[in-house]
Amino acid sequence: MTRNDDQRLSPYLTTAEVAAHLRMKERKVYDLVRQGLIPCTRATGKLLFPRDSIDLWVMSHLKGDQAPRDPIPPVLAGSHDPLLDWAVREAGCDLAFLCNGSGDGVQRLLRDEAMIAGLHVIDPGTGAYNSPEQLGLAAMRDVVIIHWARRSQGLLLQPGNPAGIHGLEDLPSTGVRVAHRQRAAGTDTLFHWLLEQRGIDAAVLRFTPHPSLSEDDLALSIREGEADAGLAVEAAARRHGLDFIPLHEESFDLAMRRRVYFEPRVQRLLAFAHSDRLRSRAEAMGGYDMAEFGSVVYNA
Repeated sequence: MTRNDDQRLSPYLTTAEVAAHLRMKERKVYDLVRQGLIPCTRATGKLLFPRDSIDLWVMSHLKGDQAPRDPIPPVLAGSHDPLLDWAVREAGCDLAFLCNGSGDGVQRLLRDEAMIAGLHVIDPGTGAYNSPEQLGLAAMRDVVIIHWARRSQGLLLQPGNPAGIHGLEDLPSTGVRVAHRQRAAGTDTLFHWLLEQRGIDAAVLRFTPHPSLSEDDLALSIREGEADAGLAVEAAARRHGLDFIPLHEESFDLAMRRRVYFEPRVQRLLAFAHSDRLRSRAEAMGGYDMAEFGSVVYNA
C-alpha cells in the first residue's frame, strides 16, 4: 500500500478487522500482541493496528524476505538531516550515523552494511524523488521506503546578506564563493538541477576547494567565512544564524529492508517520531512538513 492508495480507508484496523485481514482467530491476534510480534498501538483502552504496518508485517514473513546470513549493523547511512539526527539521539535507539550522502547510503543498504538509508534524490527528468528504479533499489525484493518529511531547501547566506544575493542568478555575477556538497549527496544533485533549470552553467561558479560532507558542515563553512553561499535545508540556516532564501521543497525518505522495519531500534525511532515532542522540535527548527510522516512510499 502506498500514499496514493484509496484515501477513504481508515489508517487503523480493529482487532476483529486485523484477524479477518490475516485470516486468523482474534485469540491468535491477542497472542501475537502479548508476545510483541505484531505492530499495534493502544487508544482509549482499545488495540489499534496501523494498516500500513500490518501490510509490511505480512510481507516481511513471506519466503522471499530472507534474513541476511550476518546481522545488519545498527547504522543509519545516507544523507544527513538535522531533525533525524536529533530524533535518533533523543529516542535512544542506539543507531550510529554514517552520513556520506544518499548515493553512499544506497550502496551500504544493498551490501547490508546499514539498517536504514536516508534519501532525498531528485530525478532530473521528472522532478520526482527517491525512485527505486533510479536509485538501483528496485532489485531488492524486500525494500520498503518510509516517508520522513518534506524539507525546504534554499540558499544559505552570511548574516545580513552582505553580498546582496537574491537568488541563484546572482551567484555568477557577484563572484561569491559557493560551498557545495560531495557528488554522492542528494543536495548536490538538486543544486545542479536547479542551476540547469535557470540556464546557469555550474562551471562559471566559484566553488570552495573542498566539499562539505553534511548540512551542518556547509552551514559552518558560511558562518566561519570560508564561503558566502550554498544550498542546504532551512533548519541548518536557522541553527547557525544564517540568512536563507527558499528555492525548493523536497521529500526526505528512509529506505530499509522490510524485516528491519520491525527491529526494536527502528520501531523506537518511528514511535518517537510520532510524538508531539518531535512535532514541536520540527516546528522550532523550521522548514519541515511532517504531515505525511510514516506513510509507505514504496513496498517492493
